[in-house]
Amino acid sequence: MNIIEFEKPEGVIASLGGQTAINLAEPLDARGVKIIGTDCAAIAKAEDRNQFENLLNEYDIPRAQGRAVTKIEDGVAAAAEIGYPVLVRPSFVLGGRAMQIVGNEQQLRHYLKTAVEIDEDKPVLVDKYIIGKEVEVDAICDGRDVFVPGIMELVERTGVHSGDSISVYPPFSISDKVKGIILQYAKKLGLGIGIVGLYNIQFIVDKNDNVFIIEVNPRSSRTVPFLSKATGYSLADIATEVILGKSLKEQGIFDIYPAEKKRWYVKVPVFSYNKLRGLDAYLSPEMKSTGEAIGYDDQLNRALYKALQASSMHLQNYGTVFVTIADKDKEEALPLIRRFYELGFNIEATIGTANFLKSNGIRTHVLQKIETGSNEIQESIRQGHIAYVINTSDVQCENQLSDGRQIRAWAIESGVTMFTSLDTVRVLLDVLEETTLCISTIDA
Repeated sequence: MNIIEFEKPEGVIASLGGQTAINLAEPLDARGVKIIGTDCAAIAKAEDRNQFENLLNEYDIPRAQGRAVTKIEDGVAAAAEIGYPVLVRPSFVLGGRAMQIVGNEQQLRHYLKTAVEIDEDKPVLVDKYIIGKEVEVDAICDGRDVFVPGIMELVERTGVHSGDSISVYPPFSISDKVKGIILQYAKKLGLGIGIVGLYNIQFIVDKNDNVFIIEVNPRSSRTVPFLSKATGYSLADIATEVILGKSLKEQGIFDIYPAEKKRWYVKVPVFSYNKLRGLDAYLSPEMKSTGEAIGYDDQLNRALYKALQASSMHLQNYGTVFVTIADKDKEEALPLIRRFYELGFNIEATIGTANFLKSNGIRTHVLQKIETGSNEIQESIRQGHIAYVINTSDVQCENQLSDGRQIRAWAIESGVTMFTSLDTVRVLLDVLEETTLCISTIDA
């Protein structure tokens, strides 16, 4: 308020300052400060769970079944009714803080007792976890029309925070029908909420092309600079003009969705695990990245390669891959490990994963698990011959001293490129196979 009193502005724009600015809108409004653009009523429609669900019901827009609970037993009852797995998170958080996917009642009780505060003033949200593709848009609404400059498709499936996922524009696998539904929902929600300026929507697209809303952020998001670069539209400038009263049509924008660019644009997250000691590197609904890099090219795999390189990821088309895979992921991981093997990589694995790979015709060197007292894994990672570590596990069942957490910590300490999402591994292989093919063609 000292700044307000000194500057004496006509008002304050809250929707261009991220979640912190949005959280300040109501207390500023209560002190008589005019909120310009998306106002407090619109923010409440997007952020208040009851108001938002009423709006979705009014427009017949589907979302994952869920409930806000204020007691542990209510949370357990809600999860039993909805069905596991469920996504649980505290209300009004940024970056997916304390958000987890839990698979059974024991894990849920542990979460509700240890990970969050739960009471009448701090409800916890329990939602059905839907497996599918995640899609994201940044849009601008002027109160009459809506402009969606681009649709971004995420490489990693739902369950990984969008800020920690690889984003691709234009989308690489969703149908025109799905795009149409996304644009329809974006327009209904922008106008229905009362947005004046920028907003962000995250969607789930399931295997049957059903589209669900994850959330609407009534503000600018981290993807605005990326999408501005990719599409050629300066979203912050357009939104500011809208907020100050100049409509989209007056700015020469008449279509909700312009023609998609012919080039591919890829945003890859950048992590600082080596600087943030003690942070588990396992990708989850809680955001952990500290930056991002961009790559673009006429071919998707080349754009991916450029973005991965720009993110300081060490890409090698030779060496050893160390693999330790949870039972639930083994069948999905098998063709990916086989692709590494066919590229000429050596394969090392813990005994359970190694036996599975061997039974499927992949020669694998066994490293004894840490819990047996062996230091084989640690020494192998530190020797420098491992190009990639692939580790998937049930993180809900891990503790600070589990094999998985120690393996991830050693990989970070040794600067070894590590993956905990098989979707990211699949993209890496696409890139490696194409670059290897190019090298082979040149040699020939």
